[in-house]
Amino acid sequence: MATARHPMWAPANVEAVCRVLASTEWPGLTGSEIGKLLAMLGIEDVSPTATKRERLWAALMTKQQANQASNCIIRFITEAMAPGRFVHDAARFDALKDAINEPLSLMALRVNEQGRLARAAGASTLDEVAKLAGRLRKELNRRGVHPEVVKYCEEEILRKSLFHAVFEATKGLAERLRQMSKSTLDGSELVDFCFSTKNPPPVVRINNFVTETETSEHKGFANLLKGTFGTFRNPPAHTPRAAAGWTISEPDALDLFSTLSFMHRRLDGATVTV
Repeated sequence: MATARHPMWAPANVEAVCRVLASTEWPGLTGSEIGKLLAMLGIEDVSPTATKRERLWAALMTKQQANQASNCIIRFITEAMAPGRFVHDAARFDALKDAINEPLSLMALRVNEQGRLARAAGASTLDEVAKLAGRLRKELNRRGVHPEVVKYCEEEILRKSLFHAVFEATKGLAERLRQMSKSTLDGSELVDFCFSTKNPPPVVRINNFVTETETSEHKGFANLLKGTFGTFRNPPAHTPRAAAGWTISEPDALDLFSTLSFMHRRLDGATVTV
Protein backbone atom coordinates (compact mmCIF):
# COMPACT_ATOMS: atom_id res chain seq x y z
CA MET A 1 0.00 0.00 0.00
CA ALA A 2 1.40 3.39 -0.99
CA THR A 3 2.22 5.81 1.82
CA ALA A 4 -0.07 8.84 1.96
CA ARG A 5 1.55 12.08 0.86
CA HIS A 6 1.18 14.89 3.37
CA PRO A 7 0.93 18.54 2.28
CA MET A 8 4.12 20.57 2.34
CA TRP A 9 4.80 22.68 5.41
CA ALA A 10 5.45 26.41 5.16
CA PRO A 11 9.16 27.29 5.46
CA ALA A 12 8.48 29.35 8.60
CA ASN A 13 6.86 26.35 10.31
CA VAL A 14 9.74 24.07 9.36
CA GLU A 15 12.17 26.65 10.71
CA ALA A 16 10.25 26.89 13.99
CA VAL A 17 10.38 23.11 14.42
CA CYS A 18 14.09 23.02 13.62
CA ARG A 19 14.72 25.81 16.11
CA VAL A 20 13.33 23.57 18.85
CA LEU A 21 14.84 20.27 17.77
CA ALA A 22 18.27 21.79 17.12
CA SER A 23 18.32 24.15 20.08
CA THR A 24 21.81 24.83 21.38
CA GLU A 25 20.51 24.37 24.93
CA TRP A 26 19.03 21.28 26.62
CA PRO A 27 16.86 19.46 25.57
CA GLY A 28 17.77 20.08 21.90
CA LEU A 29 19.36 17.35 19.74
CA THR A 30 23.13 17.25 19.50
CA GLY A 31 24.92 17.58 16.17
CA SER A 32 25.76 13.88 16.15
CA GLU A 33 22.14 12.93 16.90
CA ILE A 34 20.95 15.04 13.98
CA GLY A 35 23.52 13.48 11.66
CA LYS A 36 22.58 9.92 12.67
CA LEU A 37 18.85 10.58 12.24
CA LEU A 38 19.31 12.14 8.81
CA ALA A 39 21.44 9.23 7.63
CA MET A 40 19.04 6.64 9.06
CA LEU A 41 16.08 8.24 7.26
CA GLY A 42 17.91 8.68 3.99
CA ILE A 43 17.74 12.48 4.11
CA GLU A 44 20.77 14.13 2.53
CA ASP A 45 22.81 16.28 4.92
CA VAL A 46 23.21 19.15 2.44
CA SER A 47 24.86 21.63 4.84
CA PRO A 48 26.89 19.54 7.33
CA THR A 49 29.11 22.48 8.41
CA ALA A 50 26.27 24.91 9.12
CA THR A 51 24.85 25.55 12.57
CA LYS A 52 22.62 22.78 13.91
CA ARG A 53 19.42 24.70 13.21
CA GLU A 54 20.45 25.76 9.69
CA ARG A 55 21.77 22.27 8.94
CA LEU A 56 18.54 20.56 9.92
CA TRP A 57 16.36 23.15 8.17
CA ALA A 58 18.33 22.85 4.91
CA ALA A 59 18.16 19.05 4.94
CA LEU A 60 14.42 18.87 5.65
CA MET A 61 13.46 21.68 3.27
CA THR A 62 15.54 20.19 0.44
CA LYS A 63 13.94 16.77 0.92
CA GLN A 64 10.44 18.23 1.23
CA GLN A 65 10.90 20.23 -1.97
CA ALA A 66 12.16 17.17 -3.84
CA ASN A 67 9.23 15.04 -2.66
CA GLN A 68 6.64 17.83 -2.77
CA ALA A 69 5.42 16.44 0.55
CA SER A 70 6.15 16.89 4.26
CA ASN A 71 6.52 13.16 4.96
CA CYS A 72 10.25 13.52 5.56
CA ILE A 73 9.68 16.12 8.29
CA ILE A 74 7.03 14.00 9.97
CA ARG A 75 9.30 10.95 9.86
CA PHE A 76 12.21 12.92 11.33
CA ILE A 77 10.12 14.23 14.22
CA THR A 78 8.65 10.80 14.92
CA GLU A 79 12.04 9.14 14.94
CA ALA A 80 13.64 11.92 17.00
CA MET A 81 10.82 11.66 19.57
CA ALA A 82 10.74 7.85 19.77
CA PRO A 83 10.33 7.09 23.51
CA GLY A 84 13.01 4.42 23.32
CA ARG A 85 15.60 7.15 22.88
CA PHE A 86 14.66 8.63 26.25
CA VAL A 87 14.44 5.54 28.45
CA HIS A 88 17.11 6.94 30.76
CA ASP A 89 16.13 10.59 30.42
CA ALA A 90 12.36 10.95 30.63
CA ALA A 91 12.66 14.61 31.63
CA ARG A 92 14.32 15.39 28.31
CA PHE A 93 11.49 13.71 26.40
CA ASP A 94 8.87 15.74 28.27
CA ALA A 95 10.74 19.01 27.79
CA LEU A 96 11.37 18.42 24.10
CA LYS A 97 7.78 17.29 23.52
CA ASP A 98 6.36 20.37 25.21
CA ALA A 99 8.72 22.67 23.32
CA ILE A 100 8.02 21.25 19.87
CA ASN A 101 4.28 21.22 20.47
CA GLU A 102 4.32 25.02 20.42
CA PRO A 103 5.23 25.44 16.72
CA LEU A 104 3.28 22.29 15.82
CA SER A 105 0.12 23.79 17.30
CA LEU A 106 0.16 26.36 14.49
CA MET A 107 -0.57 23.42 12.16
CA ALA A 108 -3.10 21.80 14.52
CA LEU A 109 -0.59 19.07 15.35
CA ARG A 110 1.14 17.78 18.47
CA VAL A 111 3.55 15.07 19.57
CA ASN A 112 1.71 12.63 21.83
CA GLU A 113 3.06 10.47 24.66
CA GLN A 114 4.01 7.79 22.13
CA GLY A 115 6.26 10.28 20.32
CA ARG A 116 4.00 10.36 17.26
CA LEU A 117 2.31 13.27 15.55
CA ALA A 118 -1.39 13.57 16.29
CA ARG A 119 -4.13 16.06 15.62
CA ALA A 120 -4.55 18.89 18.11
CA ALA A 121 -6.50 22.07 18.64
CA GLY A 122 -5.06 24.62 16.25
CA ALA A 123 -3.55 27.99 17.09
CA SER A 124 -3.36 31.05 14.89
CA THR A 125 -1.55 33.52 17.14
CA LEU A 126 1.55 33.40 19.31
CA ASP A 127 -0.56 33.92 22.42
CA GLU A 128 -2.63 30.88 21.50
CA VAL A 129 0.55 28.91 20.97
CA ALA A 130 1.66 29.72 24.51
CA LYS A 131 -1.77 28.89 25.93
CA LEU A 132 -1.94 25.55 24.16
CA ALA A 133 1.57 24.51 25.10
CA GLY A 134 1.45 25.84 28.65
CA ARG A 135 4.89 24.47 29.45
CA LEU A 136 5.84 27.13 31.94
CA ARG A 137 2.54 27.07 33.78
CA LYS A 138 2.54 23.30 33.86
CA GLU A 139 5.99 23.24 35.43
CA LEU A 140 5.14 26.03 37.87
CA ASN A 141 2.07 24.09 38.99
CA ARG A 142 4.11 20.91 39.36
CA ARG A 143 6.55 22.75 41.59
CA GLY A 144 3.76 24.27 43.67
CA VAL A 145 4.92 27.82 43.03
CA HIS A 146 3.41 30.32 45.47
CA PRO A 147 0.44 32.30 44.06
CA GLU A 148 2.17 35.57 44.93
CA VAL A 149 4.93 34.73 42.44
CA VAL A 150 2.56 34.20 39.52
CA LYS A 151 0.36 37.10 40.58
CA TYR A 152 2.83 39.68 39.35
CA CYS A 153 3.97 38.02 36.11
CA GLU A 154 0.90 36.20 34.75
CA GLU A 155 1.03 37.89 31.35
CA GLU A 156 4.80 37.49 31.00
CA ILE A 157 4.60 33.77 31.81
CA LEU A 158 1.81 33.32 29.28
CA ARG A 159 3.92 34.99 26.61
CA LYS A 160 7.02 33.09 27.71
CA SER A 161 8.95 36.32 28.16
CA LEU A 162 11.42 35.00 30.72
CA PHE A 163 13.35 38.26 30.88
CA HIS A 164 10.30 40.23 31.95
CA ALA A 165 8.70 37.42 33.98
CA VAL A 166 11.78 37.27 36.21
CA PHE A 167 11.81 41.05 36.53
CA GLU A 168 8.12 41.32 37.43
CA ALA A 169 8.14 38.37 39.83
CA THR A 170 11.07 39.87 41.73
CA LYS A 171 9.38 43.27 41.76
CA GLY A 172 6.36 41.51 43.20
CA LEU A 173 8.38 40.35 46.19
CA ALA A 174 9.42 43.93 46.89
CA GLU A 175 5.84 45.11 46.55
CA ARG A 176 4.70 42.56 49.12
CA LEU A 177 7.32 43.80 51.58
CA ARG A 178 6.11 47.36 51.05
CA GLN A 179 2.53 46.33 51.68
CA MET A 180 3.52 44.49 54.85
CA SER A 181 5.73 47.25 56.23
CA LYS A 182 3.85 50.32 54.90
CA SER A 183 7.19 51.51 53.51
CA THR A 184 7.81 53.29 50.22
CA LEU A 185 11.45 52.18 49.95
CA ASP A 186 12.85 49.71 47.45
CA GLY A 187 15.67 47.19 47.02
CA SER A 188 18.30 46.89 49.74
CA GLU A 189 16.94 49.93 51.60
CA LEU A 190 13.55 48.25 51.81
CA VAL A 191 15.10 45.06 53.18
CA ASP A 192 17.11 47.03 55.74
CA PHE A 193 13.99 48.86 56.87
CA CYS A 194 11.99 45.64 57.22
CA PHE A 195 14.63 43.40 58.79
CA SER A 196 17.01 45.72 60.63
CA THR A 197 18.08 44.37 64.03
CA LYS A 198 19.40 47.69 65.34
CA ASN A 199 16.17 48.53 67.15
CA PRO A 200 14.45 45.23 68.09
CA PRO A 201 11.99 43.95 67.28
CA PRO A 202 12.44 44.21 63.50
CA VAL A 203 9.51 45.55 61.50
CA VAL A 204 9.19 42.15 59.81
CA ARG A 205 10.44 38.96 61.45
CA ILE A 206 10.10 35.41 60.12
CA ASN A 207 10.51 33.72 63.53
CA ASN A 208 10.33 34.55 67.24
CA PHE A 209 13.66 36.39 67.02
CA VAL A 210 14.69 35.25 70.49
CA THR A 211 17.49 32.71 70.26
CA GLU A 212 20.84 33.12 68.55
CA THR A 213 19.77 30.59 65.92
CA GLU A 214 16.58 32.54 65.18
CA THR A 215 18.53 35.80 64.92
CA SER A 216 20.99 34.18 62.53
CA GLU A 217 18.16 32.81 60.39
CA HIS A 218 16.51 36.23 60.33
CA LYS A 219 19.70 37.92 59.11
CA GLY A 220 20.33 35.19 56.56
CA PHE A 221 16.84 35.62 55.12
CA ALA A 222 17.44 39.35 54.78
CA ASN A 223 20.68 38.65 52.91
CA LEU A 224 18.82 36.22 50.63
CA LEU A 225 16.34 38.95 49.77
CA LYS A 226 19.11 41.43 49.01
CA GLY A 227 20.94 38.89 46.87
CA THR A 228 17.79 38.14 44.91
CA PHE A 229 17.09 41.80 44.23
CA GLY A 230 20.71 42.41 43.23
CA THR A 231 20.90 39.41 40.93
CA PHE A 232 17.49 39.23 39.31
CA ARG A 233 15.95 42.66 39.57
CA ASN A 234 18.67 45.26 39.22
CA PRO A 235 20.23 43.96 35.96
CA PRO A 236 16.93 43.85 34.03
CA ALA A 237 15.96 47.25 35.44
CA HIS A 238 19.05 48.87 33.96
CA THR A 239 19.84 46.67 30.96
CA PRO A 240 17.88 46.32 27.71
CA ARG A 241 16.95 42.70 27.02
CA ALA A 242 19.00 42.64 23.83
CA ALA A 243 22.08 44.07 25.51
CA ALA A 244 25.00 41.72 25.87
CA GLY A 245 25.51 39.98 29.15
CA TRP A 246 22.07 39.61 30.77
CA THR A 247 20.08 36.59 29.74
CA ILE A 248 18.31 33.88 31.70
CA SER A 249 17.52 30.33 30.67
CA GLU A 250 14.23 28.61 31.35
CA PRO A 251 15.71 26.23 33.98
CA ASP A 252 17.25 29.18 35.84
CA ALA A 253 14.00 31.13 35.69
CA LEU A 254 12.06 28.17 37.09
CA ASP A 255 14.61 27.78 39.90
CA LEU A 256 14.22 31.47 40.71
CA PHE A 257 10.44 31.11 40.86
CA SER A 258 10.91 28.25 43.33
CA THR A 259 13.24 30.42 45.42
CA LEU A 260 10.74 33.28 45.37
CA SER A 261 8.08 30.79 46.48
CA PHE A 262 10.21 29.86 49.49
CA MET A 263 10.54 33.53 50.44
CA HIS A 264 6.82 34.20 50.04
CA ARG A 265 6.00 31.17 52.20
CA ARG A 266 8.27 32.48 54.95
CA LEU A 267 6.53 35.86 54.68
CA ASP A 268 3.16 34.08 54.98
CA GLY A 269 4.01 33.30 58.61
CA ALA A 270 5.92 36.49 59.37
CA THR A 271 5.09 38.87 62.21
CA VAL A 272 4.85 42.57 61.37
CA THR A 273 5.44 45.38 63.86
CA VAL A 274 4.61 48.75 62.32
